[in-house]
Amino acid sequence: MATFKDFNFKLVVVEQLMYIDETLTPRFCLADLLKEKGLSDAPWEYAQQRGLAYQVVPEARSYFASLEISEELLADVEELCMDGGNQVYQECAPVWDGEDDLFDVASLDDLVLLPNLRRVLGSEFLGPELRSVLSARGIVAD
Repeated sequence: MATFKDFNFKLVVVEQLMYIDETLTPRFCLADLLKEKGLSDAPWEYAQQRGLAYQVVPEARSYFASLEISEELLADVEELCMDGGNQVYQECAPVWDGEDDLFDVASLDDLVLLPNLRRVLGSEFLGPELRSVLSARGIVAD
């Protein structure tokens, strides 16, 4: 199984595989996890009541940090989308408006895990240095 260095980059990959392609299963739902643990029926309220607004809820961080993704699934990734509206971000931080750097990708060292990546949508959210890394690898940065 692949090991990611950048948690936020891993979330972008999870978005593609779990919520778009639906090949990484089961589909994570914070509401279901909280309900299963008897913690809450509403992720938004859970986050608000625990002072977790604009933060990744620990239960979601734990789930995604330990989530294993096979090399076969990673090899299927040809495109990624970096967008504040990604479902994975809502599952991680139900009280988040996309207006800060909570989910900014800091490193593209994990590109080696995606041998067939050809395009990154929303690359304007990456700094010029990281966009240069994409270009150097022949990845289209839209």
